[in-house]
Amino acid sequence: MSYDLDFEAALQPLLDDAWITDVLGPVKSGKEATVYCCKAHPRTGAEYLAAKVYRPAERRSFHADAGYQEGRWTWRRPSRAQRAFVNKSEFGREVQFTAWLNHEWETLRALHAAGVSVPRPYASCGSSLLMEWLGEAETPAPLLQAVRLTPEEAGRALAAIVADVERMLAVNVVHGDLSAYNILWAGGRARIIDLPQATDPRFNPNAQSLLARDLENVHKHLARFGAVGDAPRRARDLWFRFREGQL
Repeated sequence: MSYDLDFEAALQPLLDDAWITDVLGPVKSGKEATVYCCKAHPRTGAEYLAAKVYRPAERRSFHADAGYQEGRWTWRRPSRAQRAFVNKSEFGREVQFTAWLNHEWETLRALHAAGVSVPRPYASCGSSLLMEWLGEAETPAPLLQAVRLTPEEAGRALAAIVADVERMLAVNVVHGDLSAYNILWAGGRARIIDLPQATDPRFNPNAQSLLARDLENVHKHLARFGAVGDAPRRARDLWFRFREGQL
Protein backbone atom coordinates (compact mmCIF):
# COMPACT_ATOMS: atom_id res chain seq x y z
CA MET A 1 0.00 0.00 0.00
CA SER A 2 1.49 3.35 -1.05
CA TYR A 3 -0.11 6.76 -0.69
CA ASP A 4 0.50 10.28 0.60
CA LEU A 5 1.03 10.15 4.37
CA ASP A 6 -1.24 13.19 4.73
CA PHE A 7 -4.15 10.85 3.98
CA GLU A 8 -3.12 7.89 6.13
CA ALA A 9 -5.20 8.96 9.12
CA ALA A 10 -8.23 9.55 6.89
CA LEU A 11 -8.02 6.15 5.20
CA GLN A 12 -7.25 4.04 8.27
CA PRO A 13 -10.83 4.10 9.68
CA LEU A 14 -12.09 2.60 6.43
CA LEU A 15 -9.67 -0.28 6.96
CA ASP A 16 -10.50 -0.57 10.66
CA ASP A 17 -14.25 -0.64 10.00
CA ALA A 18 -13.91 -3.36 7.34
CA TRP A 19 -15.06 -1.29 4.40
CA ILE A 20 -11.80 -1.82 2.51
CA THR A 21 -8.85 -4.19 2.84
CA ASP A 22 -6.17 -2.21 0.98
CA VAL A 23 -5.51 1.13 -0.69
CA LEU A 24 -4.13 0.48 -4.16
CA GLY A 25 -3.21 4.05 -5.08
CA PRO A 26 -4.46 7.49 -6.12
CA VAL A 27 -6.39 7.86 -9.37
CA LYS A 28 -7.38 11.52 -9.33
CA SER A 29 -6.03 14.50 -7.40
CA GLY A 30 -7.45 18.01 -7.22
CA LYS A 31 -7.19 21.14 -5.09
CA GLU A 32 -9.75 19.87 -2.60
CA ALA A 33 -9.47 16.08 -2.58
CA THR A 34 -7.73 12.97 -3.86
CA VAL A 35 -9.59 9.86 -5.01
CA TYR A 36 -8.06 6.45 -4.26
CA CYS A 37 -8.77 3.04 -5.69
CA CYS A 38 -9.32 0.62 -2.80
CA LYS A 39 -9.72 -3.12 -2.53
CA ALA A 40 -13.21 -3.65 -1.12
CA HIS A 41 -13.92 -5.81 1.91
CA PRO A 42 -15.87 -8.94 0.89
CA ARG A 43 -18.82 -7.87 3.06
CA THR A 44 -19.49 -4.94 0.69
CA GLY A 45 -20.19 -7.25 -2.23
CA ALA A 46 -17.86 -5.15 -4.41
CA GLU A 47 -14.36 -5.86 -5.70
CA TYR A 48 -13.13 -2.27 -5.65
CA LEU A 49 -14.34 0.99 -4.07
CA ALA A 50 -13.35 4.63 -4.50
CA ALA A 51 -12.33 6.68 -1.47
CA LYS A 52 -12.54 10.44 -1.90
CA VAL A 53 -10.32 12.02 0.73
CA TYR A 54 -10.45 15.74 1.35
CA ARG A 55 -7.21 17.57 1.97
CA PRO A 56 -6.10 18.85 5.40
CA ALA A 57 -7.46 22.29 6.32
CA GLU A 58 -4.30 24.21 5.47
CA ARG A 59 -4.18 22.66 1.99
CA ARG A 60 -7.84 22.94 0.98
CA SER A 61 -9.26 25.50 -1.41
CA PHE A 62 -13.03 25.16 -1.50
CA HIS A 63 -14.89 27.10 -4.15
CA ALA A 64 -16.03 30.29 -2.43
CA ASP A 65 -18.27 31.61 -5.21
CA ALA A 66 -21.31 33.11 -3.51
CA GLY A 67 -23.41 31.93 -6.44
CA TYR A 68 -23.12 28.36 -5.19
CA GLN A 69 -23.46 29.11 -1.49
CA GLU A 70 -26.45 31.46 -1.39
CA GLY A 71 -29.29 29.89 0.54
CA ARG A 72 -27.22 26.91 1.65
CA TRP A 73 -26.12 27.88 5.15
CA THR A 74 -28.93 28.50 7.60
CA TRP A 75 -28.70 28.79 11.37
CA ARG A 76 -31.41 28.32 13.97
CA ARG A 77 -29.73 30.68 16.45
CA PRO A 78 -26.45 32.63 16.72
CA SER A 79 -23.60 30.34 17.72
CA ARG A 80 -19.86 30.13 17.95
CA ALA A 81 -19.88 28.02 14.77
CA GLN A 82 -21.90 30.63 12.89
CA ARG A 83 -19.63 33.47 13.97
CA ALA A 84 -16.52 31.48 13.12
CA PHE A 85 -17.94 30.54 9.73
CA VAL A 86 -18.72 34.15 8.87
CA ASN A 87 -15.37 35.40 10.18
CA LYS A 88 -13.46 32.64 8.36
CA SER A 89 -11.35 31.80 11.40
CA GLU A 90 -9.44 28.52 11.63
CA PHE A 91 -12.37 26.98 13.51
CA GLY A 92 -14.67 28.50 10.91
CA ARG A 93 -12.78 26.72 8.16
CA GLU A 94 -13.32 23.45 10.00
CA VAL A 95 -17.05 24.24 10.27
CA GLN A 96 -17.11 24.93 6.54
CA PHE A 97 -15.21 21.73 5.79
CA THR A 98 -17.62 19.61 7.82
CA ALA A 99 -20.56 21.31 6.13
CA TRP A 100 -19.13 20.71 2.63
CA LEU A 101 -18.37 17.06 3.35
CA ASN A 102 -21.77 16.35 4.88
CA HIS A 103 -23.45 18.22 2.05
CA GLU A 104 -21.77 16.11 -0.64
CA TRP A 105 -22.51 12.87 1.25
CA GLU A 106 -26.20 13.66 1.78
CA THR A 107 -26.57 14.89 -1.80
CA LEU A 108 -24.97 11.72 -3.15
CA ARG A 109 -27.29 9.56 -1.03
CA ALA A 110 -30.39 11.47 -2.13
CA LEU A 111 -29.50 11.35 -5.81
CA HIS A 112 -28.64 7.66 -5.77
CA ALA A 113 -31.96 6.92 -4.06
CA ALA A 114 -33.73 8.98 -6.74
CA GLY A 115 -32.21 6.90 -9.53
CA VAL A 116 -29.71 9.47 -10.74
CA SER A 117 -26.61 7.98 -12.41
CA VAL A 118 -24.16 8.78 -9.62
CA PRO A 119 -21.78 6.40 -7.83
CA ARG A 120 -23.41 4.33 -5.12
CA PRO A 121 -22.49 5.76 -1.69
CA TYR A 122 -21.09 3.32 0.88
CA ALA A 123 -19.77 5.26 3.88
CA SER A 124 -18.78 8.66 5.20
CA CYS A 125 -15.93 8.59 7.70
CA GLY A 126 -14.07 11.65 8.96
CA SER A 127 -12.69 13.44 5.90
CA SER A 128 -13.44 10.55 3.52
CA LEU A 129 -16.35 9.48 1.34
CA LEU A 130 -16.44 5.88 0.17
CA MET A 131 -18.37 5.14 -2.99
CA GLU A 132 -18.78 2.82 -5.94
CA TRP A 133 -15.71 2.27 -8.09
CA LEU A 134 -16.38 3.14 -11.72
CA GLY A 135 -13.92 1.46 -14.03
CA GLU A 136 -12.45 -1.82 -15.21
CA ALA A 137 -10.42 -3.70 -12.58
CA GLU A 138 -8.02 -1.10 -11.14
CA THR A 139 -8.35 1.23 -14.15
CA PRO A 140 -10.72 4.16 -13.54
CA ALA A 141 -13.43 5.02 -16.04
CA PRO A 142 -12.37 7.94 -18.26
CA LEU A 143 -13.82 11.40 -18.06
CA LEU A 144 -16.40 12.14 -20.74
CA GLN A 145 -14.03 14.89 -21.86
CA ALA A 146 -11.47 12.25 -22.91
CA VAL A 147 -13.81 9.94 -24.84
CA ARG A 148 -14.60 9.96 -28.55
CA LEU A 149 -18.24 9.03 -29.15
CA THR A 150 -20.21 8.03 -32.20
CA PRO A 151 -23.19 10.25 -33.06
CA GLU A 152 -25.49 7.52 -31.72
CA GLU A 153 -23.56 7.28 -28.44
CA ALA A 154 -23.51 11.07 -28.10
CA GLY A 155 -27.25 11.28 -28.63
CA ARG A 156 -27.94 8.59 -26.04
CA ALA A 157 -25.54 10.24 -23.60
CA LEU A 158 -27.22 13.62 -24.00
CA ALA A 159 -30.69 12.18 -23.45
CA ALA A 160 -29.49 10.27 -20.37
CA ILE A 161 -27.72 13.25 -18.81
CA VAL A 162 -30.70 15.55 -19.38
CA ALA A 163 -32.94 12.91 -17.78
CA ASP A 164 -30.56 12.81 -14.79
CA VAL A 165 -30.59 16.60 -14.51
CA GLU A 166 -34.39 16.41 -14.42
CA ARG A 167 -34.30 13.72 -11.70
CA MET A 168 -31.91 15.89 -9.71
CA LEU A 169 -34.17 18.91 -10.02
CA ALA A 170 -37.14 16.80 -8.90
CA VAL A 171 -35.38 16.20 -5.56
CA ASN A 172 -34.29 19.85 -5.27
CA VAL A 173 -30.71 19.58 -6.50
CA VAL A 174 -28.86 21.54 -9.18
CA HIS A 175 -25.33 20.27 -9.78
CA GLY A 176 -24.00 23.77 -10.41
CA ASP A 177 -20.72 22.72 -12.05
CA LEU A 178 -21.73 20.03 -14.52
CA SER A 179 -19.47 19.53 -17.52
CA ALA A 180 -17.57 16.82 -19.39
CA TYR A 181 -14.88 17.10 -16.71
CA ASN A 182 -17.10 15.72 -13.93
CA ILE A 183 -18.98 13.08 -15.86
CA LEU A 184 -17.39 9.63 -16.20
CA TRP A 185 -17.97 7.32 -19.16
CA ALA A 186 -18.37 3.92 -17.52
CA GLY A 187 -19.74 0.81 -19.21
CA GLY A 188 -21.00 2.83 -22.14
CA ARG A 189 -22.98 5.28 -20.03
CA ALA A 190 -22.54 8.66 -18.39
CA ARG A 191 -22.13 8.79 -14.61
CA ILE A 192 -22.22 12.15 -12.80
CA ILE A 193 -19.61 12.85 -10.09
CA ASP A 194 -18.31 15.69 -7.87
CA LEU A 195 -21.21 17.22 -5.95
CA PRO A 196 -19.81 19.48 -3.20
CA GLN A 197 -21.08 22.65 -4.90
CA ALA A 198 -24.59 21.26 -5.61
CA THR A 199 -27.29 23.70 -4.57
CA ASP A 200 -30.95 23.64 -3.55
CA PRO A 201 -33.01 25.54 -6.16
CA ARG A 202 -35.72 26.36 -3.63
CA PHE A 203 -33.39 28.68 -1.75
CA ASN A 204 -30.58 29.72 -4.11
CA PRO A 205 -31.59 32.66 -6.34
CA ASN A 206 -28.80 31.71 -8.77
CA ALA A 207 -30.09 28.17 -9.30
CA GLN A 208 -31.83 28.87 -12.62
CA SER A 209 -28.68 30.30 -14.19
CA LEU A 210 -26.58 27.44 -12.77
CA LEU A 211 -29.02 24.92 -14.26
CA ALA A 212 -28.86 26.66 -17.64
CA ARG A 213 -25.06 26.64 -17.55
CA ASP A 214 -24.95 22.94 -16.63
CA LEU A 215 -27.10 22.05 -19.63
CA GLU A 216 -25.21 24.38 -21.96
CA ASN A 217 -21.89 22.76 -20.99
CA VAL A 218 -23.22 19.26 -21.67
CA HIS A 219 -24.95 20.15 -24.95
CA LYS A 220 -21.90 22.03 -26.24
CA HIS A 221 -19.56 19.13 -25.56
CA LEU A 222 -21.76 16.39 -27.01
CA ALA A 223 -22.62 18.50 -30.07
CA ARG A 224 -18.99 17.94 -31.13
CA PHE A 225 -19.91 14.29 -31.73
CA GLY A 226 -23.23 14.90 -33.45
CA ALA A 227 -25.73 15.13 -30.59
CA VAL A 228 -28.54 17.57 -31.31
CA GLY A 229 -30.37 19.58 -28.67
CA ASP A 230 -31.49 23.05 -27.61
CA ALA A 231 -29.94 23.74 -24.22
CA PRO A 232 -31.70 27.06 -23.48
CA ARG A 233 -35.09 25.56 -24.35
CA ARG A 234 -34.46 22.50 -22.20
CA ALA A 235 -33.36 24.68 -19.29
CA ARG A 236 -36.45 26.90 -19.57
CA ASP A 237 -38.76 23.90 -19.79
CA LEU A 238 -37.19 22.17 -16.79
CA TRP A 239 -37.24 25.32 -14.68
CA PHE A 240 -40.88 26.03 -15.55
CA ARG A 241 -41.92 22.49 -14.61
CA PHE A 242 -39.89 22.66 -11.40
CA ARG A 243 -41.54 25.96 -10.38
CA GLU A 244 -44.98 24.57 -11.23
CA GLY A 245 -44.41 21.38 -9.23
CA GLN A 246 -44.65 19.21 -12.34
CA LEU A 247 -41.45 17.17 -11.92
